[in-house]
Parts: sequence; structure tokens; C-alpha cells
Amino acid sequence: MRHMITPRVRTTAIGVTAMVVVAGLNAPAAVSYAERTYHAYKINQPGYKARYGHWDLLSVPDKYRVRAIHAALLRSGKVLLIAGSGNDRKRFEAGTFDTLLWDPAKDTFKLIHTPEDLFCGGHSQLSGGNMLVAGGTARYEVLDGEVERAAGPMLVKNENPNRGLRFAKGTTFRAPDGKRYRATRAFQLDPAKKVPKKDKNGKRKGGEVIVVASESRVFVESVNKGKRGLRNKPAQYSIQGLKGRAKQDVYGLAQAMTLEKQDYQGINAAYEFDPDIERYVPVGSMDESRWYPTLVTLADGRVLAVSGLDDVGQIINGINEIYDPKTKKWSKAPRRYFPTYPALFLTKGGKLFYSGSNAGYGPANKGRVPGVWDLRKNSFKPVPGLTDTDQTETSTSVLLPPAQDQKVMILGGGGVGESSKATPRTAVVDLNKKPHRFAKGPDLPQGTRYLSSVILPNDTVFTTGGSSDYRGKGDSDIHQAQVYSPQSNSFQDTADPTVGRNYHSSALLLPDGRVATFGSDPLYADRANTQPGTFERRVEIYSPPYLYAKDRPTLGAGPKELKRGASATFRTRHPERVQRAKLMRPSAVTHTTDVEQRSIQLGVTRHRDSVTLSIPRDRHLTPPGWYMLFLTTAKGTPSKAKWVHLG
Repeated sequence: MRHMITPRVRTTAIGVTAMVVVAGLNAPAAVSYAERTYHAYKINQPGYKARYGHWDLLSVPDKYRVRAIHAALLRSGKVLLIAGSGNDRKRFEAGTFDTLLWDPAKDTFKLIHTPEDLFCGGHSQLSGGNMLVAGGTARYEVLDGEVERAAGPMLVKNENPNRGLRFAKGTTFRAPDGKRYRATRAFQLDPAKKVPKKDKNGKRKGGEVIVVASESRVFVESVNKGKRGLRNKPAQYSIQGLKGRAKQDVYGLAQAMTLEKQDYQGINAAYEFDPDIERYVPVGSMDESRWYPTLVTLADGRVLAVSGLDDVGQIINGINEIYDPKTKKWSKAPRRYFPTYPALFLTKGGKLFYSGSNAGYGPANKGRVPGVWDLRKNSFKPVPGLTDTDQTETSTSVLLPPAQDQKVMILGGGGVGESSKATPRTAVVDLNKKPHRFAKGPDLPQGTRYLSSVILPNDTVFTTGGSSDYRGKGDSDIHQAQVYSPQSNSFQDTADPTVGRNYHSSALLLPDGRVATFGSDPLYADRANTQPGTFERRVEIYSPPYLYAKDRPTLGAGPKELKRGASATFRTRHPERVQRAKLMRPSAVTHTTDVEQRSIQLGVTRHRDSVTLSIPRDRHLTPPGWYMLFLTTAKGTPSKAKWVHLG
């Protein structure tokens, strides 16, 4: 582990008495210097670290300082940091997309070829150990007042059952009044389908068939700038360049063409990132394009994709789909509407719990109510008791440790959209108890949006960062961290970070027990909101107090493959020190949404030089995949993790 010692820390040899003298002889600025110097001295003392932990800035060469929008821990122990275009329109238009692979054990870095703009896609840990990444950015938003060309979504139809067609970006559509519009991307039209004709009783009428046109959505914008491209009526559009029968068979349908704000648009591409060869491998595309989707692993190893903005910038109205790692293809899933990046947790029995946390897009009065979603019945039962229900956006949620307790916590959040509202509210629901109902938890120190929450091996939850206003406006970053104890239902103070984190920030647990924090995308850099913000590229790492303990257990040889309902034996030098053992699923986090992380308690039997661990039988509690195995002492001091696999 490499720590960076700053020049300020090296000045701590200055005595406290000398600082007091300087403070007495000089102005308030000298007092501030004295306080800062004493603080640097204090936080580096062994006793302070053992009680509150310690933060270090990671030394990252300029070449590797990417805009970390997404962060995921791979089974190789390396961290995948996906930027894509990184919320930078110029990089998007230039086709410059980034992914960085960081090895925390060696502090080495590697840039990975990124085939498409995976910015604001979704991700999930697959059972075999690859990382599924799906969706991303097809087009950047254009704000009100900045739209130069009238535009809108168009539905393109093909009535020819014998021929499919592919159209290039820039394909021109002509309105009845002669106005012309161009497609902003390439698109495909399948042949129309022949469907048997049936009578009123549902019986086939001989050999008669009905031709059902195929469809494809595309976003179009006016060839001409300004008001000349406006249309306020629905119309059918012809496609320039088509000849013969195709001129009648293929056409576009659209409502108004406006100069209103244009939202981000998603892509339907999907990839598996393979940690062995360290590259993206293309897999089957989704049926829907998705920007801001949530991907959640199910008990059978398949992955559910929900929500997002589609390929014309509209929020997807409940169309969900499931990825099968065996076939590398997607299929339809039960329909259910959610706002973008909803926090969905796999629970006992295979149901999904929606905490209400989400990352933004969607109306304020739709899909915001927390509840239990039964996928088999496609039923949804709301869970009451949550306060500040108008402030679940940009909140964070976590399945509290151990996962067997089936308790989900929601922390902080803010109002819908660019609201300045922020709540300190936390609440916990116990899904083992019926009827389900949120109970009030301890308040955060202040109203907080974009908080990061990370499960630690000692069965606590580390929370850090966030801001009290939308995207850190008004210099509102919160330079505080705290640890939540599910046992006492209370927060405890920890060392505070030096780097502010708001929108586009994330944090995750490393195999050695540290917590790494990334990113932050403030709108402004000053309290008056006059100076544009810059993306935070520094990486700061928190070492919890348990890393300064002397009795850290060891985890030696043992099987890599574990079986549910069975036992496995691992060597350890001092089994008498081992109190607990847990499997911890690695994080895949973005936009404060991390539905992957979970900590599963294991049974422990001690022997002379080993421990035998018993694995729960429930697949819904232990979705398939790679896990970090930790041993901990009675005081919660963890071993370094060992990677094990559950099939």
C-alpha cells in the first residue's frame, strides 16, 4: 500500500507551543494556519487513526486521471473505472471514450479501449465473473434556449414483408409542407410480419393473412435552423431516396417538431468486460436503448435491466428485459415503471425491493413510492412509513449487513430535478417482519444528496461525501464521513475526507478492507455560482480504524469454489481470534446506486489451525458470482479478503 505524504503533513514537527505563540502575535490568518497545522498533526497520530481511521490521496499520473462516472470491483481485485465521454460534449463529439483499470494492490494503471460511449449506462456482476455493461449515451442533451434546430421523435414503419432496410445517419424525411428533417443516427427496419387473419371467435380464416408493419424509433432534427423547422401538427413523412414500391411501404410518423429542450438519448449496446483478457466483449444488444438504467442480478444468474431514457430521449414506460449470460441474449421481462437508476434489491423469495432511491429522470408523481415487486406475479405492494417522500431522488440505499436480516436503509436525498431541497432523513425497513414498514433512523448531520454508502467487513456501513444542494451548488460539498451501526442504529464519527464529492461520485470496498472514493461533477466552483466547476479526478482512500489494530486475522488456503448448504475449511494461524466470517459481493456503483454489494453471514466452527465455514442454502440470499471472503475478530478486525465463487 502506497500512502502519499503531503508537504503539509511533513510540517507537523512544528511544536504546538510554537503555533500558539504565532497565533498570539499575528492576525486571524495566523490562527487559521495554526489550526490547520495542528489538525494535520492530530490526524496523523496513531491514537487518532485507531479511533477514526485515516484518509490518503492516491498518486495518479496525469495520463490516467479519468472522469470516473462508474466504479466496479472485479474478481481480479482490480477496479474498473468507466468514464465514456465523461459528461464532456467535446469528447463525445470526437468519439473519445475512456475506461481505466486500477490495481489497488500494486497501484498500477491501464487504459482500456472503450468501444462506445458507456457514459451513464448500467452494470452488474455476472455469475462467471465478467462485468455486464449495458446502455450508455447516443446523444447529449440540449437545454432550453440552446436548441438550434426543431426536432422530435419519429416512428418509422415498413409495410413490406419481403424486405428489411437499413438507413444511415442523416437519412432525410420530408413533411407534407416540404420541410425536411434528418435522422440523428443510423437505424434498422425489419421486414413486416404476416399474421394469420382470424374471425371474431379467434379462429383462422383459411389462408388469409394480415401484414403488420415493422417499426423503429428515430430522433430527427430540421435541416434548417431556427423557426423554419417548426411543425405543430402530426404528419406522415416520406423518405428521400426511396424508389418504386419502397416509397409507399416505408414512411415516418411524427407529432410536433419543436425547439424545446432535448434530453440525453440512450444506446442499446451491451458488453461483458472480461477481467482475464481485460477488454470489452460485445454481446447481444438490448431491445430498448437505455441511458440511466439499473441492472440487478437475479437468483438464477440472469440480469434484469429496468428504466432509462430511450433512443429518442423519453423515459422508458415500464419496458424491462432480462439478460442471460449463457446465451448472451436479452428477452422480455415483466412490465413495471420506475424512474431512472432505481435502487432495486434482490430479497428472500426472489422478490425485488424498491427503496424509492433513484437518480432523477421521470415525473415527480410516478414511480416514486417504495415497495416490493413480485416478478412472478408482476405485482407491486407499496411499503409505507417513509418520511420526506418528495426527497428520494439522489438518495442512497443499502441492504444492511448481514443480508440475512433483510433490512434496507435509505439515506438522505433531495427534491426532484434541480431542487435545492435536501434531507438528513434515514429510514430502515425490516423485510423479515410483516407488515413491511419503514422506521425512522438516525439523522445525518445535515441534508445530504449524493451520499456514498459502503458496507464494511465489520458489519457497519461507511457513509461519506455528498452535498447539501443540487450538484454541489453554492460550494455545498459536505466534507464529513460517518459510520452507521445496524446493531445500535446510530452513527459514529470518523476522519473527514479532504476531497468534496457530489454528482457523479462513487465509493467502494477494496479487498484489503480500505474504501476508495472517486469522481464529483459540480456545476460551479465557488459559493456565488459564477465560476464553472471542474470534474474531480483525484482518488482518495479511507483506511478504517480496524486497519490499525494489532490482531488482524489471517486467511489461508481453502477452496475457491463454494456450494450452498455445504461447508468449506480454510487455514488460519489463530482460529481462536475468528468470531465471524462473511461473503461480500463486490460493488458496481454509479450515481449513488449500488444494488450489487451485500454481506452474507457464514457459520463458523473453529479447529486447531483452521475454521470451517457453513454457506447458506438460499439462492436469493446468495446470487451466483464471485465474492470476497473475510474473517473478522470479535472487535470487527477483518482479514484480507480471499476471492471465492458461488455457482
